[in-house]
Amino acid sequence: MQSFHRKFHHPQYLLLRSSTTFLLPFTTNLSHPQPPRFTMSVSTSSLQENTEQLLKQVLTYHKQTKHSFTNYARGPRGLDWDNQPNPFRRYISAPLCPLLHPSNSDSSPLYDSLFNSLPPPKPISKTTISEFFYDSLALSAWKSTGFSTWSLRVNPSSGNLHPTEAYIISPPIESVSDSYFVAHYAPKEHSLEIRTQIPSGFFTNFFPNGSFLIGLSSIFWREAWKYGERAFRYCNHDVGHAIAAVSMAAAGQGWDVKLLDGLGHDELKKLMGLDVYPEFKIPSTTVKGKLNEIEFEHPDCLLLVFPNGIQEIDINYKDLSLAISKFSKLDWKGEPNSLSKEHICWDIIYKTSEAIKKPLTTEKNFIIESFQKSGNLSANPYNPLTLRELVRKRRSAVDMDGVTSIEKEKFYQILLHCLPSGFQEGQKRQLGLPYRAMDWDSEVHCVLFVHRVVGLAKGLYFLVRNEEHFDDLKKATRSDFKWEKPEGCPLELPLYELGRADCMKLSKHLSCHQDIASDGCFSLGMVAHLEPTLKDKGVWMYPRLFWETGVLGQVLYLEAHAIGISATGIGCFFDDPVHDVLGLTGSNYQSLYHFTVGGPVVDKRIMSLPAYPGPVNDT
Repeated sequence: MQSFHRKFHHPQYLLLRSSTTFLLPFTTNLSHPQPPRFTMSVSTSSLQENTEQLLKQVLTYHKQTKHSFTNYARGPRGLDWDNQPNPFRRYISAPLCPLLHPSNSDSSPLYDSLFNSLPPPKPISKTTISEFFYDSLALSAWKSTGFSTWSLRVNPSSGNLHPTEAYIISPPIESVSDSYFVAHYAPKEHSLEIRTQIPSGFFTNFFPNGSFLIGLSSIFWREAWKYGERAFRYCNHDVGHAIAAVSMAAAGQGWDVKLLDGLGHDELKKLMGLDVYPEFKIPSTTVKGKLNEIEFEHPDCLLLVFPNGIQEIDINYKDLSLAISKFSKLDWKGEPNSLSKEHICWDIIYKTSEAIKKPLTTEKNFIIESFQKSGNLSANPYNPLTLRELVRKRRSAVDMDGVTSIEKEKFYQILLHCLPSGFQEGQKRQLGLPYRAMDWDSEVHCVLFVHRVVGLAKGLYFLVRNEEHFDDLKKATRSDFKWEKPEGCPLELPLYELGRADCMKLSKHLSCHQDIASDGCFSLGMVAHLEPTLKDKGVWMYPRLFWETGVLGQVLYLEAHAIGISATGIGCFFDDPVHDVLGLTGSNYQSLYHFTVGGPVVDKRIMSLPAYPGPVNDT
C-alpha cells in the first residue's frame, strides 16, 4: 500500500497544474489522432468489420477525452457568456397545460421506507402526474447573488447546465388531455406542452392499465458549451441522474420503472417527436459559428412506469416498433426554441453519438424481477424526511468543510444502499431501488478514499458491485492490496480494505486538484467494466455505463442529505493516474465518475428563492 502512496510523490507526479479549471484554449489543431471514419450502413459481409469500427470510435473518444496531469481534454478557451445555452427547451405554439403544485401537507412516504417496499400504487391523475414531475425533474429553487439569478432542479446536472429533456407518452388524463398524447415537460413552468395525440390502441395493445412512458433525450450543446469534448460523458451522467430521479419519484406513487431497452434509436426518435429537428451533418473537424442544427435532441432512453405489483408484461418489440413507425405521420405541435446565437461543434462528440446508436433488438425479453429490499442496519441513521422533502432539498455542495466526520455505521449504511441487488449475498443483478430500472447486470464498482469516518482507518477501499468480477479485479489491480473486509462490516456488504494511508492529498490531486475531494468524509471513483462489456453486449453500452454511474451518484446525493450532510459529483479527474493508483492497465476497467460526500460549506452571499412562481427575470 505504501508503494502506491509513494508513487504520487515522484517528481513526474509533482508537475501538477495549480488551476482547478476544466477549460482549455480552443484550437482547431488536434493534438490527438483523428478518430476513424466509419459508415452506419451494415451488410451481412461487413457486420464484423463495422462492429470493430464502431468499437474503435468509442474507445478513441474515451481515450481522447481523458484528463492527465500534463494535458486536459479539449475544451473552449473560456466561457462565452453571450452564447450560454438557454437551459429551458420550449416548443413554441404547442398547447401548454399547467400542472398542479402539491399542497403544504406532504403525503409522500418516508425516504428510507422505499428501500424496504413500495407503497400501494396510485392511479394516474393530474394530481399524481403533477407530484411525479414535481419530485423528479422540476425546479427545486432559484439562487440569486448580485445581478445573477439561476435555477436549480431536483435532478442534478454537470455544471447545472441540464442537457436532459423529458417527454411523457400517456393515456388520457382528466384535465390534461382527453386523448392519448405525447407531451414535453417544461420544468420552469411545471407544465406539459402537448405535442401530439396518438392512437388509443398504442397503449391498450402493448402496456398494462395504469402505466405511461417517460422518454429522455440530451442536447449535447448545452454541456459542450462549457466542457468541450468531454461533454458527451457528462450528458450521460445526467441521463443516469434523471433515471434515478424518475425511479424515486415513481416509487413515491407506488409505481415501478423499467427501461424499454429493446427499442432502438430510431424508435425513440419517432416516439418523442424528435424528427422535428433537421439532420445534423457532422463536420470533419471542430467548427465554430452559427450552427442551429447542433441544438437537436439525441434520444437516450424510454422508461415504462407501471403499477407496483405487476409481475409480467409481454412486450413484443417488433410489433411495438411497427406501431411507433406511424408516429412520424402524426400532427406534431410546436417548433423548438433557439438556445444560442453561435456554437462550437466538437465533432468527436457527434461521431461518437452516431457510433453508439442502439438498433432495434426484437429478441430482447422484458423481464420484471421481484423487488429486492436494500440493507438497513439496526440503528436507523436517517433523519425522518419524506421523499419530497429530501429530493427537493438536495443540493450539490460547492465546498466541503474539511472537519465533518461520520460514524462507520452511517458509512456502511450508505454503501448498503449502493448495492444493486439489495440486501442479499452475491451482488450482480440490479434488483433494488432505483437500480432495478436498468436491465443489465451491474458493471460499475467503487474505489473509495476514506478520510473522516470514525471507527474506520483512513485509506483505500473497494466496493464490489458485481461479485462475478471479484477474482478478475484482484488480478487486474496491484498485488500488494490486502482485499480484507474491514472491522464491523456487514456480511452482505462486499467492501474490502486495500490499504491504509492518508489519501487526502492523493484524492485531491486525482480530482483535478480540487479540495472538495479531500475535505469530505470520503470520496470515490466509479470504476466500470468497460471494454469487455462493449464487446460482449454492444457499443451502445458505452453511454449506459455512464447512466449506471449517474444512478449510483443520485443515490449518494440522497443518502448524504438523509443523514444530514451533503455530496457532489466530480466530473473532472485525471483518468489514467486513477488507474495507476489501482494498478489497472488497458481499458478493461475505467474510472467514469467521481463523487465526494461530507459536510458542506454554505455560501451565505447567495440568496435562496422559492422554485415557483420564481423570479420575473432570470439570467
